[in-house]
Amino acid sequence: MRFLFAILVLLSSIQIAQAKEKYFVVERESSSLAIIEDGLTKRYMRDMHNMNHGIVKFDGDDAYLISRDGYVVKFDPKTEKKEAEYKTSKSAIGFVIGKDFVAVANYDDKSVDILTRDLKPIQKITTGSKNVGIKIYKDMLIFAQMDSDKVSVYKRAKDGKKFELLKDFSVGQMPFDAMIQDNTYIVGFFLTKGFGVVDLDKMEYKLIKVTAQGNKPVLKVPHFGFWSLSKDKTFIPAVGDNKVLVYDKKFNFIKNITVQGLPVFTSLSPDKKYIAVTFSGKDFPTIQIVDTESLKVIKTFTFPAKVLHVRWSNEYPQLYVSVNGADQVSVIDTKDWYLERDIYQVKRPSGIFLYQY
Repeated sequence: MRFLFAILVLLSSIQIAQAKEKYFVVERESSSLAIIEDGLTKRYMRDMHNMNHGIVKFDGDDAYLISRDGYVVKFDPKTEKKEAEYKTSKSAIGFVIGKDFVAVANYDDKSVDILTRDLKPIQKITTGSKNVGIKIYKDMLIFAQMDSDKVSVYKRAKDGKKFELLKDFSVGQMPFDAMIQDNTYIVGFFLTKGFGVVDLDKMEYKLIKVTAQGNKPVLKVPHFGFWSLSKDKTFIPAVGDNKVLVYDKKFNFIKNITVQGLPVFTSLSPDKKYIAVTFSGKDFPTIQIVDTESLKVIKTFTFPAKVLHVRWSNEYPQLYVSVNGADQVSVIDTKDWYLERDIYQVKRPSGIFLYQY
């Protein structure tokens, strides 16, 4: 029995050691995904439609991509082959993957599409508004209506396929993105000085005020994909001020971290010890590393052109950096904090999406 247990442990450790990473990098102006594997650009997926705001998500052995011009594409991330595609609208902005459906938030035609996992249409919810921040909680579908200043909660209908309106919340002006944290839907606004919080168990809404140093309002909290949630802290880049705002999990203010420029994106390392911060404007080519315990900047890297995205490796001490204007993805060693290498043959890279197999 002990021998059998030892064999099982050995096989398990080998399987873990053999876990590999594949990076799908959006080529912003080429309608393509560049595929980085073993530290090199190996292949491309072509004809993926308008990739100006391309987003890729993985769910098990399925991968889905949404293009700016309203296409949803399902592909196999192992074989890198398209399996299906469906055009929901002229302009789509976000999507979520459910157990047996895919839901897409559309700008134009002002609707939300519910599709099967194989991208067959089930339902189109017409809202009369640009729709953003689409999320799933239990049997609910939640999204914000940008033109109507509303958050809508839809619940799975009795037929088990379609969704029915459960409740609309009147919220701040021009909601534009959202995130889910446990049972809480958190929505940001373009014009209201704060962000909204919906308790999805109690079906209650409240507004959380957000201010920068000197009590200046932060009028545009950035996309929530750009927030970082550690074990006990929330890190928010303050658009319009050279600060990263730090809150606890109940949104009590802790500290403003002064950074080099106007932050756009924060990305938390897998061990939650560091965040990488990217910037806009004159500091576009720079990223800074912040220690999440000391709340201090510990390292600054500057690249030959603007940085659009970063992605931490889950398996190795590495941070991948999308250097858009230089047509390269740079790799930082996150153990000793130095620029390890540059990966070329990637045209105008932006989003970097990690698939493990």
